[in-house]
Amino acid sequence: MANAEQKQQGDGGRFVGTTWQDLLDLETVDVPEYLRIQNNPDMGDEDLSVDRYISQEFFNKEKEEMWPRVWQMACREEEIPEPGDHHVYWIIDRSVIVTRTPSGEIKGYINSCRHRGRCLRDESGSVDKFRCPFHGATWDLEGQFQGIPNQWDFEHIEGRDMSLPQVKVATWGGFVFINFDQDAPPLEDYMEVLPDHFKRFPLEEYFTGVHVQRVMNCNWKVGAEAFMESWHTVETHKQILTFTGDANSQYDCWGDNVSRSVTPMGVASPHLSDVSEETITRDILKLSGRMATDSDEGVEMKDGQTAREYVAQMNQEMFEEAAGEQFDNPTMAELQDAILYSLFPNFQVWIGYGGNIVYRFLPNGNDPDSCIFDVRILLRHPKGSERPATVPCTVIPADQPFASHEALGSLGGVFDQDDANLPAVQRGMKNSATGKVILASYQESRIRHLHQTIDKYLS
Repeated sequence: MANAEQKQQGDGGRFVGTTWQDLLDLETVDVPEYLRIQNNPDMGDEDLSVDRYISQEFFNKEKEEMWPRVWQMACREEEIPEPGDHHVYWIIDRSVIVTRTPSGEIKGYINSCRHRGRCLRDESGSVDKFRCPFHGATWDLEGQFQGIPNQWDFEHIEGRDMSLPQVKVATWGGFVFINFDQDAPPLEDYMEVLPDHFKRFPLEEYFTGVHVQRVMNCNWKVGAEAFMESWHTVETHKQILTFTGDANSQYDCWGDNVSRSVTPMGVASPHLSDVSEETITRDILKLSGRMATDSDEGVEMKDGQTAREYVAQMNQEMFEEAAGEQFDNPTMAELQDAILYSLFPNFQVWIGYGGNIVYRFLPNGNDPDSCIFDVRILLRHPKGSERPATVPCTVIPADQPFASHEALGSLGGVFDQDDANLPAVQRGMKNSATGKVILASYQESRIRHLHQTIDKYLS
């Protein structure tokens, strides 16, 4: 059995000498401190009840006690650049209008008319005021009541504060977060180490180059957890084993709200043997979906050059050209590895110099058996140039594969492989003879971390 030190390194106790930290020792530039940190407190070995995923009662507890009290990403600032631009955000039965006001401030209004309760806005867009489609009660962009037709019949509201109720709003990295709880801690406190770790990556300057959503037939946690560990690669994503150090991944947790997985790329899985450096290089370029190119045409490796070195150099040259600037001593890790952070409960974002993938798994209404998988890819543009317009969100029909959306590239096929598992996980848990889920101690520690934080809200 692996000892504590081995598990802390991220080698699972089996593949000694090939940890991600070992790869950082091979860097030719100074390694930033945030990459050197290892933080994996003991999360225990207890089984989880399947009720946490399949029970309507547990789902309702989350709905009533967790979702109204957590910071949740609603949209990007670039989606609401001008006064009156707004995004309608839904989480189960609750809805918020996130809008840009004339002063440039971003506010979040409860999406409900104060007259008869109709949703003020059914969809995102741009308006100069919020006018209820039912009877015409109207509020300005600052949320101040402007009146209602036949106001003579509403003498009883004279002098009453009729402004639109607001939620807390905060921004980070170009993302807009909302919280229904007026007593919630500030977002910067809630995010703990995450902003510090992203200092080298000003996400607020990037733009959304790809954005898709699709309903998946599983609980939102089943979906999110598929991206919290990498060792399912050995069975689910066999085609990427030649360039993915799946079982050598490192897992970290901070406080209640932040966790990280780091999976080295440009190295073969320890489940394989005798994979040449050229094979690693060609496969990662063709199959990863995250490198600067998706073609292995023209690959010419120097004698003794590793795939990790070759791909990092190629990515740096092409990423710098796209960004119109030279990066500050980028590491090979930041140029290619899968470094994925989670912010409780459902916000996940990749770090690095390439396209930064962002995931959200949102409950699909009141259904514990389905969720909405929201994926966007943030891209750089030449420094000093005008930021390209954000792409609109494409909703992929539930009966169509992710691969049908060409902009996802190779990622679409990977998501389809995950989608082949997740509905079966949901069905299988309902059929469980024990009613329990068994988790790995180290490689699934981030999943335990997620559930322990959920319990703190539900207790």
